[in-house]
Amino acid sequence: MTTDQIINHEGSLPQEVVIEDKTASEQLRLIAELEEEDKQTIFKLVDKMLTNKRFKDFFAKNAAAL
Repeated sequence: MTTDQIINHEGSLPQEVVIEDKTASEQLRLIAELEEEDKQTIFKLVDKMLTNKRFKDFFAKNAAAL
């Protein structure tokens, strides 16, 4: 593809993907399309969020016992 073809592109461009409006299975399919490093970043983020939630739940449950 030449620079002129890129600058004067008249074809359809990819649309922005908004993952929020997708089903869980569609979200997983889209994540599976990512490069391995990007997938690992997403999984680490989810792991961190789940760990934080578990700690919050634990402290909320056990704070009443104090």
